[in-house]
Amino acid sequence: MNSSLQTALPATARRTPVERFRGQSRRRLLRADLLTVLAWASVALSIALWLADGGARGFSTLAGSFTALGIVAGLAGMDLVLLMLLLAARIPLIDGAVGHDRALEFHRKLGKPSLYLLLAHGILIAIGYGMAEGLDPVSELVSLWVLVPDMWLAIVSMGLFIAVVVTSLVAVRRRFPYEFWYAVHLLTYAAVLTAIPHQFSTGALFAEGTWQRWYWLAICIGAGAALVHYRVLEPLVATVRHQLTVSRVATEGPGVVSIELAGRHLDELAGSGGRFFIWRFLAPSAWWHPHPFSLSAEPVLFDSAGRGRLRITVRNLGRGSAQLARLKSGTRVAIEGPYGLFSTAARSRNRIVMIGAGIGITPIRALLERTPFEPGNATVILRGHSEAELYLGDEILELCRRRGATLFHLTGARTTGEQSWLPESAVRSGHRLGSYAPDVADADVYICGPSAWARSAISGARAAGVREEQLHYEKFDW
Repeated sequence: MNSSLQTALPATARRTPVERFRGQSRRRLLRADLLTVLAWASVALSIALWLADGGARGFSTLAGSFTALGIVAGLAGMDLVLLMLLLAARIPLIDGAVGHDRALEFHRKLGKPSLYLLLAHGILIAIGYGMAEGLDPVSELVSLWVLVPDMWLAIVSMGLFIAVVVTSLVAVRRRFPYEFWYAVHLLTYAAVLTAIPHQFSTGALFAEGTWQRWYWLAICIGAGAALVHYRVLEPLVATVRHQLTVSRVATEGPGVVSIELAGRHLDELAGSGGRFFIWRFLAPSAWWHPHPFSLSAEPVLFDSAGRGRLRITVRNLGRGSAQLARLKSGTRVAIEGPYGLFSTAARSRNRIVMIGAGIGITPIRALLERTPFEPGNATVILRGHSEAELYLGDEILELCRRRGATLFHLTGARTTGEQSWLPESAVRSGHRLGSYAPDVADADVYICGPSAWARSAISGARAAGVREEQLHYEKFDW
């Protein structure tokens, strides 16, 4: 069988309830727009600092013009670096407005422009100062390194920024294991810290007593505090508070296991079906591997204190995840999150279509468990090469029966020519997403599965008339 409608929908008339989620979606999109405006306004403000200090007077001479352009490039470049740090800090306001993966995508896009601006800053300053002193740019750089306080730190910082950006290029980072890339990426913090001293010890713009100095100090300290709070303190507090340990590892299929964890205050993790956490299993051979996995079921609570269990379902996709099948009961677990927008918080319509493939089916199961919908307003489509790859399929069938959702199992090989998320037999029959979910253009569509398959499914949804704010998916990449 390649395509089958499961008997999950009860004999309940389809209803069109009052729209519940449009206001929520408008508010989220407004927050995203405001954050974008604030980000670009911060770049403009960094240049305004210099203009308010009379910096434009530098353009009266050729040497002064080079120096002035160098200062502007440095201010804009440093502001972009601080924005990059904020985007990577996992701040709930940003995560809830644009999503964790989009925030990291913006973070990566700012990498090259910020590096180019900082390189331009160094080169233009060396030319400008050199012209004023009758030196060539290289001699001027040597002079700055030797004679100007903190300037050697700035030059070291430039080298660190170059190393980080180069190792972040897709073609380069694919050649190294995640742990190497992560270790090099930590140099970003060293690069920022070594870049800061010369900004306050040279030049008059940030001289003591100026309001520009206080503003620049405030945004530097604010970005650093956000990083420490959300990347370090909150995960430590969550790990200590929830006291998670592995209670059972159960096989779900070839290379796929469910890991059940026991802990405290798990009621605080409920209602996030589909969002992901970063897990570190504190076993001797696994503690340094961070794993971004979604819950495959909402927490089950044993008492009012929130004691209970929760579950993730993982597939063996490499050395790190292969170790998880051998975890022992009692292994302690560190936790970060939840992150992402693959949840009810992203809903914009009453109708919902959930499409999962392979191990991507398991977050769909968690989302299906709690996200609100009226009977008849939800469609679940599970995709795999065979029925055995429809992980947690029996649980999903039971949930669909209980909640009144329509369930399709689509199995079989993909087409060899045209890229499609559907089985070859469905493509030959002329089926599209609308064949399974006729109202999909007026629904929120959640898609989770392997990257290439997900891209095809997203294209299929767009072709069916689904607008961008109705499309929800999460990219797990580094």
